[in-house]
Amino acid sequence: MKRDLQRLELRLEKAVHTEHPFLTEIASHLIRAGGKRVRPGFVIAAANITQPRMSPVHEKVLTGGVAVELVHLGSLYHDDVMDEAQLRRNVDSVNAKWGNLRAILAGDFLLARASELAASLGTEVASVLAATIGHLCEGQVRELQDTGNPDRTEESYTASIEGKTASLLATSCRIGALVAEVSRPTIEALTEFGRCYGLAFQVVDDILDIVATDEHLGKPSGNDLHEGLYTLPVIRALTTAHGPQLRDLLGRTVSDASVRSAIQLVQASGGVEQALDVARRYAHEASAILQALPPSTATKALGVATEHLIARARIPLGN
Repeated sequence: MKRDLQRLELRLEKAVHTEHPFLTEIASHLIRAGGKRVRPGFVIAAANITQPRMSPVHEKVLTGGVAVELVHLGSLYHDDVMDEAQLRRNVDSVNAKWGNLRAILAGDFLLARASELAASLGTEVASVLAATIGHLCEGQVRELQDTGNPDRTEESYTASIEGKTASLLATSCRIGALVAEVSRPTIEALTEFGRCYGLAFQVVDDILDIVATDEHLGKPSGNDLHEGLYTLPVIRALTTAHGPQLRDLLGRTVSDASVRSAIQLVQASGGVEQALDVARRYAHEASAILQALPPSTATKALGVATEHLIARARIPLGN
């Protein structure tokens, strides 16, 4: 997989190259900043799921990996505009460096390139990716509707992360399996694995926003609270004895000091531990799906990724 991901990096750079040097620079900004490439990694693993050992994948699989990563990057460009973010992956965000208008257009360009690549893989892959872009938008709209709402329900939160995170990870697995032409039951199993993994992934990410340092995240911690986005640790904390005090800090413009106070209350309430239990449940569901698949190097790699996911949340508290 390491060699395939190296091949993919070259394909990513090539995919955003245009005759306009400035657009190329903006579109490649976060590619050059690096990243774990989780989604294309899942495409590659899914394509190898029936092989006893990982082997170099066909160029079509890499095309699918590039497509899903470009969708992910395009969504980050748009998210950073909405959040007025200044940092992403320890570098200036695109909107901070070049302004909101250019960031929006560059994000649109990345989504367009992703759609073009998906179309080259056939109508089913193109349809899956197009639907996923729609799910990303739906999830984000759900989140925006609850911005600043301390009464946000856990059901609304889950529906939002299904769209904005889990859908693309599910699609990554599905595209890899579709391009590799594995059996339909295996395609469906891998899709569900990606969904469960994606739910766990987002819950862990939301936990890290509460417990991690800026350096660990590559962006400011506590940003969700600053933006009025109340995620699972906060939703659970609001149901505890610390809830009334926490609620007094939410639902309005918050200062750095009040964010720090809110983080301390969430941590003291046990909201982080409760959210981690939910993430473990999703991860367990993902692992159970893998156990039903034939043993292979790819299956093992996806299992290790799932175990690592929960381990990510066990870091020293950031305050």
